[in-house]
Amino acid sequence: MGLFERVFHGSDEMIAKAQQELDSVIADLGESAAMSMPDTGYSLACINAYLGIKVETLGDVRRALDGVKGMMLREPRTHSIFQSGVGTAIAAEIIEACKYARTSAPYEGTKYHGHFSDSEVRTLGVPLVTGEIPGFVVMIGSAPSDEEAVETVKGYQSKGIFVFLLGGIIDQLERAGVTMNYGVRIVPVGPEIWGVGHIISLVVRAAMIFGAVEPGDCDSFHKYTFERINAFVNAYKPVADIVVACGAGAIKLGFPVITNDTDDMWAIPKSLIINENTKDWIDTSLEARGIKLKITNIDIPVAFSNAFEGEIIRRGDMQVEIDGSRVDCFELVRTADAAAVEDHKIEMIGPDLDDIPVGSRISASYTVEVAGRNMQTDFESVIERKIHQFLNCIEGVMHTGQRDMIRVRISKADYEAGFRLRHLGEVLYAKIKSEFEAVVDKCQVRIVVDADMNKELREKANVIFNARDARLKSLTDESVPVFYSCIMCQSFSPSHVCVVTPERLGLCGAVSWLDAKATYELDPNGPCRVVTKERCLDEVTGRFEDVDEAVFQLSHGALEHVTLYSLLTDPMTSCGCFECICGVEPASGGVVITTREHAGMTPAGMTFSEMASFTGGGVQTPGYMGHGKHYIASHKFLRAEGGIGRIVWMPKALKDQVRTKLDATAKDLYGVDDFTDMIADETVCTDDLEALMTFLAEKGHPVLEMTNIAELM
Repeated sequence: MGLFERVFHGSDEMIAKAQQELDSVIADLGESAAMSMPDTGYSLACINAYLGIKVETLGDVRRALDGVKGMMLREPRTHSIFQSGVGTAIAAEIIEACKYARTSAPYEGTKYHGHFSDSEVRTLGVPLVTGEIPGFVVMIGSAPSDEEAVETVKGYQSKGIFVFLLGGIIDQLERAGVTMNYGVRIVPVGPEIWGVGHIISLVVRAAMIFGAVEPGDCDSFHKYTFERINAFVNAYKPVADIVVACGAGAIKLGFPVITNDTDDMWAIPKSLIINENTKDWIDTSLEARGIKLKITNIDIPVAFSNAFEGEIIRRGDMQVEIDGSRVDCFELVRTADAAAVEDHKIEMIGPDLDDIPVGSRISASYTVEVAGRNMQTDFESVIERKIHQFLNCIEGVMHTGQRDMIRVRISKADYEAGFRLRHLGEVLYAKIKSEFEAVVDKCQVRIVVDADMNKELREKANVIFNARDARLKSLTDESVPVFYSCIMCQSFSPSHVCVVTPERLGLCGAVSWLDAKATYELDPNGPCRVVTKERCLDEVTGRFEDVDEAVFQLSHGALEHVTLYSLLTDPMTSCGCFECICGVEPASGGVVITTREHAGMTPAGMTFSEMASFTGGGVQTPGYMGHGKHYIASHKFLRAEGGIGRIVWMPKALKDQVRTKLDATAKDLYGVDDFTDMIADETVCTDDLEALMTFLAEKGHPVLEMTNIAELM
């Protein structure tokens, strides 16, 4: 059987399975039964993307399946097999959707992940644009052995590649005891090939969320996935026709397929690669997709990769814990004279793990001293914040917190592999020298494991932290000479531009004004550039002629005007990886804010995903705006519309996060105490506007004295 016939036959199999499952669920529930996937604003994303159909009922799914059948041209042309491949992926989504029509969590209690929420898609934004996740691999079938399955998956993980698994390889990794979940970026999607529908759903939603690609615009979807999503497929033999059909869809999206199956298989340069030596697949795959990695060699006995950032070390699995909430601990970066720094010196004061009882909670500190001709003291806190990421990338190490409230757990498995406290110093040295090479010429690390010494050292460290806080508090938009742009997200959202100021951090929450300044100093031609602020046109809305010029240039003409402090007048655009989104709530005349972690309904009548669909992908939508969590407490937040007094609803978890600073800002602006308690949350109401208004009246909320925001639009 030729390749074309195999694709057509595989497509027929998938469509027949989809028809069978759809007929069954409609027979049980009826065509009018509601149909949606959980925690997404994009309904059945593949159907929405390729057919332009917004699915609301099972009847809509039947209509979509008829459309898929129409894609099966069965002509002896490459266009025809690619059409069939895309149609196969849509049919796969329908098969999986039928499970969700019966229950919202069909994979609950199993080892399989199934559907990806919009929140999970959005969490990929920052690591993708920064290169922490350089690409994706979809692994299908069973590897030649359990050992090789582990070796290959761990190899991808060590290079930061996000791994999706389908079929037998999941069982192989389970037998080997490999941790699989979204957090460690090894995801067991499902046992059957139609689980690929979940993966393609994630891909097309990334295009809609970050790239603002419109449903039904197939050419733009394929252009986006080819140019901006570095994915590829590894398919182990035997490769069934239904898998071959899915492979045709992958190739259409720009994702090369690598296989060791030679039966009725024909190589296509750069698209379908036959390599019988499966142990070479990692290099073959990366080369096929054009992924080039920058590897920092670190002298430690365990793996180091961004994929380990989500790893959890349970108490029973830990060798030792550093806990700043119970004992004296801290982490600190300091600038020193070059003569006082011995490059690559790792000094240990006190016992290492060999002399510490298993399960101990210890007092420990690590101080990094750096020297460099271009180093500035303002960069110390920037480097310090990266310690969290650096240490979390160590396999078997979990780090939370910062400054003197850190917690670090080192696993028993790491200890048995030879990992010791001094290796923390090796990681800090290697990563700081690598990532901050433009400003750090020399670096040394001192690790202290001594309670008495750390008590004294912690007091001195807190003097430094307090001085930094005072410095940061003095930084306002008026006090600095320039702002900075950030276009890191343009690799996924081509027209989006962040303007970062001291009082408005990047909407992803990861880039402060000092971060942007440091990024510019490290690479003047990089993602952060100087934006002058010399020609202010409106202080209230935050409109600057030079800011407009900058965003026009950096957005390639997509944006003409941006205000920094307004929700209603030319608000800043959003890429899609924003921490929060705020939107107008007309009944109260205020705004609601929700987060990507909160999946519930808001008084605006929309969930986070539904609100986000208005403003992602560089789209400018008055009344809706993505932003960072810490921007909420800024004196500049919604200044043009009256400030933070407009906030009428937030999830309780978010209120708890921002309470202290938000209350302080409200006291400054309105003379109001405990303002956060005046803001409703899900314990008060979700979409019950009467309950919202009653609550605001009882609390005497400031918004009730303001002009209704709807009148300002």
